[in-house]
This record gives sequence, structure tokens and C-alpha cells, in this order.
Amino acid sequence: MPELLRLALEQLESVPPSLWLRRSGTLYLLVNAAHIGAIGLLIGSIVPLDLRLLGVLKPGPLAVLAPVLARTAAAGLALAVLTGAMLFSVRPFDYLQNPAFGVKMGLLAAGAANAWLVRRGGAWAGVAAGRQPSGALRVQAAASLALWLGCLVAGRWIGFL
Repeated sequence: MPELLRLALEQLESVPPSLWLRRSGTLYLLVNAAHIGAIGLLIGSIVPLDLRLLGVLKPGPLAVLAPVLARTAAAGLALAVLTGAMLFSVRPFDYLQNPAFGVKMGLLAAGAANAWLVRRGGAWAGVAAGRQPSGALRVQAAASLALWLGCLVAGRWIGFL
């Protein structure tokens, strides 16, 4: 491990929130529960959105559903990243040595990049305006589904390695 990274991780372990989480089982439990809730919010929003974009679900107009589900997924992602960073700070060296953590972080980065590309693309604006999703947007929705569900599985995998 590079010396600079080792020093940064040692500093991270010594910041007050990390110390509080290590010293209080109750606080750690609450942050962990918030992390799980945030993941539920993200997955619970992105899966129906992706399935609707793919044409598997037809519960309502995409122009109405897509913006609401996308904002809810974004809020879940933001909260999951915040609480995940707090949990990471408790044992950063252990997490970095866990192969499942690396897989999870890679999938998370790819999922976030895919979501950013979707939002920046013209097809998303078309869906918000009431048009049907393009073929390219459907491919991005399928990728999103695979990436986020993979991230969920990799997150659970961490505890088994």
C-alpha cells in the first residue's frame, strides 16, 4: 500500500465521526440501518424506472414517473454514499483488502456514470416530454439494472469474505 494512502486512511480512522461509530454500537447500528434504507430507496426507485424504460412495466406515463423515480433514486444514492463513507471510515484497511468491496465500488462508479450519461442524453429529455424511450436509452436502462443489482450483491458479498 502506498505510504500516502496509508497515512490518509490512518487519518480517516481518527476523525471524530469514525471514533464515535467505533465507540457506540448504537450509533453504528443507526448509520448501518440508514445505509440499508438508502440502498432500499435507490434500488426501490431505479428498478421500476429501468423496467418501465425497458417496457416490462406499464404502470403509468413515463413523463410523470421518470422524473420522480430518478430524483428518489438520486436521493437514495446520495444518502448511501454518505452513510457508506461513514461505515468505511471505521475499518478502511479491512475494506480495501476485501475484493468484494473493490467490485462494489467499481459497480457503484459505473452505475453513477451511467445515470449521469442518461440524464445528460437527449433521450431522457424526450421521455420527460412524453416520447417513448429510444433503443439506446433502453440499453442504458438494462445496463443500469445490471449495475445497481450487481452493486447490491457485491455489497452483501463483503460480509462473506
